[in-house]
Amino acid sequence: MLRLRFTKRGNMAGNNKKGFRTVEDADMEEYRQKLREHRRKVLRRTSIVVLVILLVVAGLGMYMAFRHYEDYDVLSSVERSDTEATHFAEFHGGILKYSNDGAFYTDTSNELIWNQTYEMPNPKIDTCGDYLAIYDKGGTRIYILTQSQLVGSIETTMEIQQVCVASQGTVAVLMKKDASAYLALYDREGNNLAEGAIHGEKGGYPVAIALSHDAVKLAVSMINIRSGSVKTTIAFYNYGSVGQNEIDNCVGINTYDDMVIPEMEFMSNDRMAAIGDSKVIIFEGAQKLQTIAEIPFEKEVKSIFYNENYIGAVTSNEDEAVTHHVSVYNTDGGLVMEKDFGLEYSQIEFLSNNEICIRNENICDIYTIRGIYKFHHEFDEQLYQVIPGEIGLNYTFVLKDATEKVRLK
Repeated sequence: MLRLRFTKRGNMAGNNKKGFRTVEDADMEEYRQKLREHRRKVLRRTSIVVLVILLVVAGLGMYMAFRHYEDYDVLSSVERSDTEATHFAEFHGGILKYSNDGAFYTDTSNELIWNQTYEMPNPKIDTCGDYLAIYDKGGTRIYILTQSQLVGSIETTMEIQQVCVASQGTVAVLMKKDASAYLALYDREGNNLAEGAIHGEKGGYPVAIALSHDAVKLAVSMINIRSGSVKTTIAFYNYGSVGQNEIDNCVGINTYDDMVIPEMEFMSNDRMAAIGDSKVIIFEGAQKLQTIAEIPFEKEVKSIFYNENYIGAVTSNEDEAVTHHVSVYNTDGGLVMEKDFGLEYSQIEFLSNNEICIRNENICDIYTIRGIYKFHHEFDEQLYQVIPGEIGLNYTFVLKDATEKVRLK
């Protein structure tokens, strides 16, 4: 029998705990080290893959953002038959068609939502929020509608010059009778809320009105021409609690010498732009409007267009190759974009996605709000309206005989 003899050398058990590592401990530490290295490698690889994906996505985004298109695929097409006097406008993503004898509201597939018959020699429209007003300029009839139906109608007692509709359907009506001007407010059912004559300072005659979205604030532009000089006065009215303490609800008057202001628009409930022949004046105020910015024009202005976010102006350009210059400003009056272009246009506007659409009867150019030349195309038939789709490359083209849903390519 084999016997082993051990020599006792102190506390062996204690030394094992404090000074020695077993084989199992060494293997476990090595395993943990390899596991940590593996995890670091996986993390590095994952980070690289994610970075590559982000770079590819960013590259594709930049490519799509800067890409120029000159053709498109037709996704669907619906034939139409309209009279030569038909006007077209976008209203909540649908197509509004209106003429002397009625209005039709359809979706982009030309499916009828509603139609309203009338007889108007000179139909005009105004929109705000969910409401649309169709009125006969020079006549006496107004219709108030939404996306789904007719809400109310108004028969005025005097000749209509301009109508502004608010976001809840209230309308302000500028009217004239002989040499006098009158202003009336109606609710969306057509009930008269207020009416009275407008007396301009020293014979000023009203030429434009603007109504805030909540129908509380109203601005009236009046022009006075005397001894060969021109002066414009803007009177501000408040029909809320603030204006009740003022004579005739008038809460302020601004006067501008040597300037004509034929157009005004509330871009939001508390911000208004006055479009003059030499500059645009921007006002702001929850109750009383005050000037916050001015956009002066050094050259002759050919067109001014706007939406709730931006104001655009086209001026002359001395370069014969690019005869027009467009500048776009935000509602604080800050310059956002400027671009030269040479297309002889009949219409320039902001689309509902804030892109700039410049077109004539057969040619359409589209620029992004950052000045990227996105689209150019020459159509075989007359183009009436361009409506952007929910996807960036999708549009609806309202042409002379058809409505086409397309995708740029």
